[in-house]
Amino acid sequence: AVAAAMRLGAVLSALRPALPLLLGLSLGCSLSLLRASWSHGAAEERCLAPGPPAPPARGAPPEAVEGRPGPGHEDFRPRIVPYYRDPNKPYKKVLRTRYIQTELGFHERLFVAVLTSKATLNTLAVAVNKTVAHHFPRLLYFTGLRSAKVPHGMVLVAHGDERPIWLMYETMNYIHQHFGSDYDWFYIMQDDTYAQAEQVKALVTHLSINQDVYLGRAEEFIGGDEQARYCHGGFGYLLSRSLLLKLHPHLDSCRNEILSVRPDEWLGRCIIDFLGITCVSQLQGQHYHTYELAKNTEPEKEEEEDFQAALAVHPVSDMTLMYRLHKQFSRIQLDRVYQEIQDLQMQIRNLTALTPAGEAGVTWPVGINAPFLPKSRFEVISWDYFTEQHLFSCPDGSPKCELSGASKADVSEIIESAVEQLNRLYQPLLRFSKRQLLNGYRRFDPTRGMEYTLDLLLEAATQKGHSHVLAKRVSLVRPLSKVEIIPMPYVTEATRVQLVLPLTVQDLDFVANFLDMFAMNTLDTHDNALLTLLFIYHPYDAQRVSQVDVFAGVKAMVGELEKRYAEVKIPWISVKTEVPSQVKLMDIVSKKHPVDTLFFLASVWTEINMEFLNRCRMNTISNWQVFFPVHFQEFNPALVYRGEQTASSNTDFLRDGHFDRHSFAEACFYNSDYMTARTKLAADILDRDEVLESMEVFDVFLHYSGLHLFRAVEPGLVQKYTLRSCNPRLSEELYHRCVLSNLEGLASRSHLAMALFEQEQANST
Repeated sequence: AVAAAMRLGAVLSALRPALPLLLGLSLGCSLSLLRASWSHGAAEERCLAPGPPAPPARGAPPEAVEGRPGPGHEDFRPRIVPYYRDPNKPYKKVLRTRYIQTELGFHERLFVAVLTSKATLNTLAVAVNKTVAHHFPRLLYFTGLRSAKVPHGMVLVAHGDERPIWLMYETMNYIHQHFGSDYDWFYIMQDDTYAQAEQVKALVTHLSINQDVYLGRAEEFIGGDEQARYCHGGFGYLLSRSLLLKLHPHLDSCRNEILSVRPDEWLGRCIIDFLGITCVSQLQGQHYHTYELAKNTEPEKEEEEDFQAALAVHPVSDMTLMYRLHKQFSRIQLDRVYQEIQDLQMQIRNLTALTPAGEAGVTWPVGINAPFLPKSRFEVISWDYFTEQHLFSCPDGSPKCELSGASKADVSEIIESAVEQLNRLYQPLLRFSKRQLLNGYRRFDPTRGMEYTLDLLLEAATQKGHSHVLAKRVSLVRPLSKVEIIPMPYVTEATRVQLVLPLTVQDLDFVANFLDMFAMNTLDTHDNALLTLLFIYHPYDAQRVSQVDVFAGVKAMVGELEKRYAEVKIPWISVKTEVPSQVKLMDIVSKKHPVDTLFFLASVWTEINMEFLNRCRMNTISNWQVFFPVHFQEFNPALVYRGEQTASSNTDFLRDGHFDRHSFAEACFYNSDYMTARTKLAADILDRDEVLESMEVFDVFLHYSGLHLFRAVEPGLVQKYTLRSCNPRLSEELYHRCVLSNLEGLASRSHLAMALFEQEQANST
């Protein structure tokens, strides 16, 4: 018995640490079983309840039946489209949508329609377009009759009839036909309405899309039902997509049966009679605040809470009042943002004091990311020195250049902001005014924005009129704001690329390799790419072309390619010139191709491959963007390897060269864009053709087109090392750029240092 008791005590002592765990598991299982039995009993009671279920209210969406979602809910759930292949039909490739949201049936959020007229199109409608149009994702103007000239930047739809009811009827039909399947919310407003765009967008983000919504300023019908309301058109109103889809089949009946003078009353009566839905000013906890302007109202003096909280203001009698309202509401919104920033900064300070770092962990400015901390000397971000007149870190590499353009405006704004902040801190005791900027430093920190350090010579004046000159150092940060996705036009990889290869006598040794790579990477793979050769003859060689053609060997190689690939034709163009200006050569090629041609201006050292051609297609957008790739230039193998075997792996070869930022020889652009920019250039230089010798195609697009110039490193565009011949007949800038490209393409600093070290050792011995 004693032995058994000892064994039991040993077992209990061993299980004692796990005893709380076992008790917890037992208690949890017991409670879960009890809860399941209660839920089951409640469900049985509901099932046994006598009588049929209550019918849904008029206009409300049917609820789910037997656990399945009702028709009003099916449209708002992602759908997986099953793939079924009919064995009796031949196989056909399945085409997927470009974006997953299209395949899943997602919609854009908000569409805005502005009702205007021929009389107010060039006044109030223009004011709406300049104040709030750029805040809405999609906005269209609807009118009965249009004027002869449509204001710039406005998308106008004219229905051909100025009758108000007809205009409303045609507008609702047009919205349903063209945008009914693309947007979740539709906001209808008049051109004499000022709407706070950001507030309207915030409103729709807080509303559920699975309900029929008719939201606005609810008004009573004259002599009508006391319970029915319509939304006043002057203050705008919001319609959900589900309501629009249900309303569309009844629009014709409403036009024929409902008589009304006001279009908003007509629409409200149509929605009530056929859908049983009335206008509401409050839904799902969200209020549609409006404010009615009185005559001779001064927006700057309006301090009522109703005015500041209004989403829509009506009536706006003229353009000036519209701009004044926009200015006042922008100021109100800005004050709210500043107050919110101060509150957040105070919360950050209070919370940071409780962290292990304490108050030392608070960064400046509060709420902005801390400065970037480099891990090595190669990651240190350098500061650029500037004064009010000059910049000492210039884009072209020169030590000093004049401060102009955006940089000058940036410096002026920073100095003005610094003095303003000092006065805000020290007034009314002191009043500062700028005498001079002694020193200025700035750098761009990718983690937070542009940082500035200013040494200012200031004059401080007291309240008694005494003044004193002092120097003060201030630090400022222009933080990175909200990142926006720039909408880009749709492009495909099926566009044909027309390669243009200019050739001179100095390039003859490299043509064979270029043609071999072109045949292997484009002709053998059946890539949609063509080649045009441009033979540049020196005047002396052009005179002797009948006896000795310097390009005879190249023409023979082209003939062999055309025999090998029967469907391929490689045309060539002969040009006689002493100075092969890139712009003049491109003028000749441009005239011989259609305007929709996608050109790739190549060099003889370029190794063409399918990967780069696809990027050329994707990065070049007609009437939007041109692409100037930065090719990878391999170093001189005699200096890099010094007799050793070259690197073979793909990861090592990038260390044996550099991206040549001095070269602009390669370019991808559309012929139509080049012709447009070239026309502007011709009007600027008139008949001074010698100016073209100092320009490249890059300069034409940079100075004479409003297109985006996309310049990026291109690892798929690799060039073997060669010492290029720089033509001294070109402009000084182009010649200097060519020489720099040759010098920087010799080898890296470490390779050059090793070569010099070995040479000095050899000389010393």
